[in-house]
Amino acid sequence: MKIVNNKLNKAERQAFITKILVESPARVFTLQYFSDILDCAKSTLSEDVDVIGKLFKNTEMGEIFSLSGASGGVYYAPTYTPSQMEDVKIELCKHLNDKKRIITGGYLYMNDIFYDPRMLKKIARVMATSFLRQEIDYVVTIETKGIPLATVLADILNKPIIVVRKSARLTEGPTIQMNYLGSSKTIKTMALPIRALERGSKVLFVDDFMKAGGTAKGVIDLMKEFEVKVVGVSVVMATKEPVKKLVENYYSLIELEDIDEEKRIIKVHPKK
Repeated sequence: MKIVNNKLNKAERQAFITKILVESPARVFTLQYFSDILDCAKSTLSEDVDVIGKLFKNTEMGEIFSLSGASGGVYYAPTYTPSQMEDVKIELCKHLNDKKRIITGGYLYMNDIFYDPRMLKKIARVMATSFLRQEIDYVVTIETKGIPLATVLADILNKPIIVVRKSARLTEGPTIQMNYLGSSKTIKTMALPIRALERGSKVLFVDDFMKAGGTAKGVIDLMKEFEVKVVGVSVVMATKEPVKKLVENYYSLIELEDIDEEKRIIKVHPKK
């Protein structure tokens, strides 16, 4: 990429840098990269980045981070403030507190939430903000509802996505397959190709829902077979009961307290 003809003025230059950073969150760009494109001194570009960073912070659009050293540069993190995170949780609860969502058997219909790009971006930004300081190599999820969310989150974090399957597939080569205890206390299966993960990696597991934590525990155990560490577990909604989950540390945006099918009442609230 190269700007041709006339040089950009200050406002145009800052708009261009902003566009590049926002379109590729968590990707590090060196000042030399911008200098080559804009034919501009790195000292001037450093001042531009400072202006953009202050603007983002003042308007609560996220943060611009700088990395020092030979391989350093700048990158954009679309973080949320605590109040913005709370607003997303409240909005999510308003959507889910609709009695029309109750499904026979004490379940909630949530498909529209997980296939709404606007809502997914908000949820993913909350999760990204919560795990921004963690060293993560992959975003892992289990098919199928968690895939859209994990994809958006992986894009924000600039990390690959790994999908754990419910059964092995011939087209994916040799796999590690194991059984785990599902939420209904039934034995289920999960599988992942041997070549899917680099040994010694660190992953963030993401899912739509957690009851007892059986799926998350299964994924953690599966990751051990790959010599991979799960540094975080994040779900959109977790049930209040059972209080003691099969995983000790997890992050959820909202908590499902109760679903009364007979009275058509849903009790869901932001998780503190």
